[in-house]
Amino acid sequence: MNEKEIRNILARCDHTLLSVTATRAETDALIDEAAEYGVASVCIPPYYVKYASEYSAGRVTVCTVVGFPNGYCTSDVKVAEARAAIADGADEIDMVINICALKSGDTGYVKEEIAAVKKACGDKILKVIVEAALLTEEEKLLVCDLVTEAGADYIKTSTGFAKGGATVEDVALFRKRVGENVRVKAAGGIRTLEAAQAMIEAGADRIGASALVRAAKEAGL
Repeated sequence: MNEKEIRNILARCDHTLLSVTATRAETDALIDEAAEYGVASVCIPPYYVKYASEYSAGRVTVCTVVGFPNGYCTSDVKVAEARAAIADGADEIDMVINICALKSGDTGYVKEEIAAVKKACGDKILKVIVEAALLTEEEKLLVCDLVTEAGADYIKTSTGFAKGGATVEDVALFRKRVGENVRVKAAGGIRTLEAAQAMIEAGADRIGASALVRAAKEAGL
């Protein structure tokens, strides 16, 4: 893989640190790497958003998570989380859907919740994590429609905390099914540049990963 191809991957990468033991020093390093390698954003815990916004001083886009990783808190909680994160300086929000509601057939709740969080985000980007590894094929198609109808900006495959992560097949399915205004983010288990490129070729516009900058360094970038 040549330098141009690697940089194209990094430009689509949400450089991620969502470990429950993540430290401030590790967050600093993540932001510094993100600025150096030109990634799309850093994705960090809500606790660090205000600090990261100040530390980065405009060098990188700051992304954080809402309802993470299980998604079963109430809509009011997710809306409050989103508002707080944006007030702290977040540019992008990655929200986990309520899978309990989806599997119970309460699709109206799922759609309304996404729409409510999007409203709270205003002009900021909302990515909706659907945890594809936990869904049937029918549910995957349904959730694509709900994300589209609710006005979200992205559908995202996975949190990286469930039994499985992104697959090329799910990315291709989402790309085909969602509306033209919805982009696709692949996340979970993407550890190599080659795996990231396969996701992009399948239709991913963003890649959520913690290992791609290190992979780029090892490739000599």
